[in-house]
Amino acid sequence: MSGDEKRMRMIKTIRNISALLLASAMIAVGFTACTVYFGDKTPGSGGEGPGVSAPAEDLEGIPERPDGEVTKLFDFDGKTDLSSLEGWHAADGYGNDPSLFGCKWSWDNVWVDDDGLLRLELREPNGDGNITGGEFRTYGTYGHGYYSVRMKPMKADGVISSFFTYTNRPHWDEIDIEFLGDDTTKVQFNYYTKGEGGHEFVYHLGYDASEEFHSYGFEWTENSIIWYVDGKPVHKATADIPTAEQQIMMNLWPIAESGPDNWAGVYKGDLGTAYYEWAGFDPAD
Repeated sequence: MSGDEKRMRMIKTIRNISALLLASAMIAVGFTACTVYFGDKTPGSGGEGPGVSAPAEDLEGIPERPDGEVTKLFDFDGKTDLSSLEGWHAADGYGNDPSLFGCKWSWDNVWVDDDGLLRLELREPNGDGNITGGEFRTYGTYGHGYYSVRMKPMKADGVISSFFTYTNRPHWDEIDIEFLGDDTTKVQFNYYTKGEGGHEFVYHLGYDASEEFHSYGFEWTENSIIWYVDGKPVHKATADIPTAEQQIMMNLWPIAESGPDNWAGVYKGDLGTAYYEWAGFDPAD
């Protein structure tokens, strides 16, 4: 083999190795940037995401929480007047972080229909061009106990329907039940303690929550949070539990264009409603 042939073969080998290394690096970056955890894919089961929580066997022996034993904070039962409900109010005239929330809140989007169902709605843009969403919350704060709701979320890409507790005083604590509109056969549980989250857990329901009413809840104690679906315990967290008393809240909102597109899908402008039959709270003994 001539010197020129050896040199050309060496150059070709170097190029092949370089291309292989570059491809490997791109694959690694791609998986790192695009991996989103959605739990186990088996219907009716759960899966652990970031912020690992207690294993399933830790749910053994935990009693159920039947709807009939819940103390209702609101249950309109045919009434249509929100003003009759003391201690609650609808958010109005402002928006949350615009990099995530693609709407402003309007009290016109929070109302009770003739069937006695609280409706939170996404409506056409208002005068300043913003889609309007609905948020309903307590004035007061609550501590340890069992929080529950009977609801039916909105199904649409990029839309979040929720029931949760929240405070930013003296720090940001939060406990979430969230329905991600691109797939309402799942519900996401999460919590924040002093502004630190990363405890997402997606539970696969085995049904489409947007098609029928079901109850969802969580029991918050000093040492744990246990989430429930239709009164049955399905997930438990025991690390870095929130400490501050919180408001009870529920809202319906679209993800902003600048928000994550791999969380609940990309919002396409759909308008619609999330329905709430009742919400409850039973303080810890």
